[in-house]
Amino acid sequence: MLRFDEIVFGPIFSRRLGSSLGVNLLPSKGKLCNFDCVYCECGWNKDGRGDNVFPELSDVEAALEEKLSKAADEGVRIDSVTFSGNGEPTMHPDFAKVIDITLRLRDRYFPEAKVSVLSNATLIGRKDVMDALMRVDNPILKIDASSDELIGKINKPAGSYRLSEVVENLRKFEGGFVLQTMFLRSPEFDTASPEALKGWIEIVKELKPREIMVYTIDRETPDKSLSKYTVEEMHEFVRPLIDEGYNIQIRG
Repeated sequence: MLRFDEIVFGPIFSRRLGSSLGVNLLPSKGKLCNFDCVYCECGWNKDGRGDNVFPELSDVEAALEEKLSKAADEGVRIDSVTFSGNGEPTMHPDFAKVIDITLRLRDRYFPEAKVSVLSNATLIGRKDVMDALMRVDNPILKIDASSDELIGKINKPAGSYRLSEVVENLRKFEGGFVLQTMFLRSPEFDTASPEALKGWIEIVKELKPREIMVYTIDRETPDKSLSKYTVEEMHEFVRPLIDEGYNIQIRG
């Protein structure tokens, strides 16, 4: 499984964000997430318990400045500074301060680059997390299914999770975010069943995100029973939204 052992890595090519400089705010030798997604490229949470230490704020700043300054000096293209890594980035206790630092360094070295955060949206009820995500260019926030039951099977959230709460908090963005959704199926579930798809489309119409990223399995998954969808199939799933003018990226 894929793990990130540096705080800042890349840039690497992202099918969604171009030349992306990655930032991992999670433990460098483990995995820490409040989801345990069946498709996670970092594997199951239980297999990543060798390290549970968040990087220090000063270390994040030093690593980010070193990478950005070197890339600028060498003429390396960076389209996005992207927070992803070994789990959920907003779990870092200094997440909001990290975003402040990142925006400042981005403006100094790569003012045309975007700052992107890939998040499962579980912590946006916290004001500091919400405010930080509202300051970045691309808050890319996940809803993989249209019911708590289906999310339980796919994302396996830790503790209490209510989709209705997440949707209510996402409404505060007033459409100023990117919705990310994985379409996949297994012998136990299908995120594109008629009922699930109808519920997901209703959520999209309620939230009206400025962009939607629809994708499917691209790397090895911890659950080996999963099946991917084709681009053509996903295009049919979202066709009603495309017809209404929604901006949708589809990636196989």
